[in-house]
Amino acid sequence: MATAAARIERLTTPQPLAPVFRETPVAVAELSFTDRADGSVAVSDSGDGRPIATLLPGQDGFVRSVLRGLAHDRIRHHIGASAPFRLSEIDHGQLFLVDTATNRVIDLQAFGPDNRDAFRRFLRPAGAVS
Repeated sequence: MATAAARIERLTTPQPLAPVFRETPVAVAELSFTDRADGSVAVSDSGDGRPIATLLPGQDGFVRSVLRGLAHDRIRHHIGASAPFRLSEIDHGQLFLVDTATNRVIDLQAFGPDNRDAFRRFLRPAGAVS
């Protein structure tokens, strides 16, 4: 877990968004993650509050690790939890998670297909109506 956190920290240094998204995303989601009292995490559409998934306690370790790292960054910068996370997939399958509050970008491709797909399930096609 410490190794993954170190890799995430190195790969999530603030970057300008323009160079990353030269291609139009084929799928995008604006996400909110909410901790629940039972240890689960609710994943919802940040625009309309539509539930997308529930991360059960003891499951989805990679997703939880990434979110924990981003949450710590927000705390360090005295930023609240209300800003959404943007998950975007570009045409050739590369997947990015952007913290819209800090502009930190995580290239999820760097963590392998299983970890990338742990996030991909939260996507919907670009332009899709909820």
